[in-house]
Amino acid sequence: MGANASSSIDSTQNGLSNPLSKSKKLEDIPEACVALVLSYLNPPEICMMARINRAFHAASSADFIWESKLPSNYKYILEELLGLSVTGMRKKDIFTKLSRSNSFDGGTKEIWIDRNNGGVCLAICSKGMRITGIDDRRYWNYISTDESRFQTVAYLQQMWWLEVDGDLEFQFPVGTYSLFFRLQLGRVTKRLGRRVCNSDHVHGWDIKPAQFQLTTSNDERAISRCYLDNVGTWIHHHVGDFVVEDPTIMTKIRFSLTQIDCTHTKGGLCVDSVLVCPISLGKVLRSSDSLIVTK
Repeated sequence: MGANASSSIDSTQNGLSNPLSKSKKLEDIPEACVALVLSYLNPPEICMMARINRAFHAASSADFIWESKLPSNYKYILEELLGLSVTGMRKKDIFTKLSRSNSFDGGTKEIWIDRNNGGVCLAICSKGMRITGIDDRRYWNYISTDESRFQTVAYLQQMWWLEVDGDLEFQFPVGTYSLFFRLQLGRVTKRLGRRVCNSDHVHGWDIKPAQFQLTTSNDERAISRCYLDNVGTWIHHHVGDFVVEDPTIMTKIRFSLTQIDCTHTKGGLCVDSVLVCPISLGKVLRSSDSLIVTK
């Protein structure tokens, strides 16, 4: 009896109940506080936290959270490249839209942002490049494949002169970017549901190295050379890196792949696409490709 009375006195001060006696729940945290905490997480983490309860789900849609995850040029991408209006769109919906592949320029190019850090990535397909002799089927053919994001690659049967080049003009956010050619030796087909690589046309790549080149409107230049030997395996060949310092102006880049030593023929090459991505993603790509080569 005395203990109960003492407990009652301790929990009541001047007729007011002690707030510490009430249990606190996650739902009791103000939505603005939850949103502020979520803003420090990356997009996949935010989506994971949004599943906790209704309060977290509502807070995870705050515009200020997702605007900080979007690239600085998101309006340019939506309005100038994709022909969409940002008016009335939630920033979360914009991020969702851009984190998927979006084609433009007649379907010859695709753009998307990395879901972890919002970095801008672009890909240019073989049909969006200039390929010497592409209209002569004795040398080149376009073949369909589900191993390309564009569903089509250019295949070289045999030629003395290899020359593939292209260009891209784009308003890049500030940062350093890497450029890659995605290539494979040999023609892959499916036989009884299994992946089979036909290397009958593969020759000439061990005599002289192929040359990759990159130039930009900022007078940056990169040249790399290597012997192609990735039969049956897609490899991203690193051409070089470039820096963007002013996000308000258009940056024009030119790229090329050549092997113009006419002392021998070469063939059996699949040209899929050119990839431009932030250097942080490029390092991951180069690391994964090096593991494939060394296996």
